Amino acid sequence: MTDDSQRQAATAAVDEAITSRRSIRRFLPTPVPRPMIEDILRVAAQAPSGSNVQPWQVYVLTGQRLAHLCDQLVAAHDDPAVRARHQAEYAYYPTEWFEPYLARRRATGWGLYSLLGIGKTDRERMHAQHGRNFRFFDAPVGLIFTIDRRLQQGSWLDYGMFLQNIMVAARARGLDTCPQAAFIEWHRIVLPHVGAPDHEALVCGMAMGHADREAPENRLRTERAPVAEFTRFLD
Repeated sequence: MTDDSQRQAATAAVDEAITSRRSIRRFLPTPVPRPMIEDILRVAAQAPSGSNVQPWQVYVLTGQRLAHLCDQLVAAHDDPAVRARHQAEYAYYPTEWFEPYLARRRATGWGLYSLLGIGKTDRERMHAQHGRNFRFFDAPVGLIFTIDRRLQQGSWLDYGMFLQNIMVAARARGLDTCPQAAFIEWHRIVLPHVGAPDHEALVCGMAMGHADREAPENRLRTERAPVAEFTRFLD
C-alpha cells in the first residue's frame, strides 16, 4: 500500500468513526471487556487541554454498582416529591429557547417520540422514556464524568473534546454510546454513589455498549446544518 493510499484509508476510518457516531437509546446486554474500556479512555486522554490541565475524572460503573445507581435514580425520577428537592448541577440549556435552536430541539424530540409512537399529549410515556436515561438505556457500562469545581470555563471546553474522543474511539472499536446530560439533575445522588469528593462537580453521564439495531428509537437520524450555514471564509 502506498503512502497516499494509507493516508486515504486512515482518513476514511477516522471519518467513519466520527460520522457513524449517534446517540443510542437502547443497548444489548453484551458485556464490554474492561481492557477495551481502559483502551478507549487511554486514547481519549490524548485530548488537548489548556496548559495540559487534563480536567477529566471518570467513574466506570458495571454490574451491581451500575444496577444499584439505576434503581436509585429511577425511583427518584418517578417520585414527584423527591424530584422537587433536586435541581441541576448547572444550566445545560438556555432559560428561553430561540431560533434556530428551538426548531432543532423540537425536531429531535418529536422525531424520537414518533418512532416510539408517543403522542404530544402522552405525558406519562414521555416521562417513562426520559426515565430510561437513568437505566443508561440498558447499556452494560455507565460512565460518570466529573470536574473540579474550582476550574473555569476553559476546562469545560477541554472536557468536551475528551468526551468526543471517547465516543469516536468507541465507534472505532464497534461500540456505541449516548452522552447524557440528564444526570446533572441528580448530582446529589450520583456523586455520593461513585464516591466523588466534595470539590468535584458532575459534568454528565454516558452509556456505552453494543446498540440494539432492532430497537425503533435507534433509527433516529438527526440532521446537521450544511457547512455554508455556519461558516464564513474570509480571504
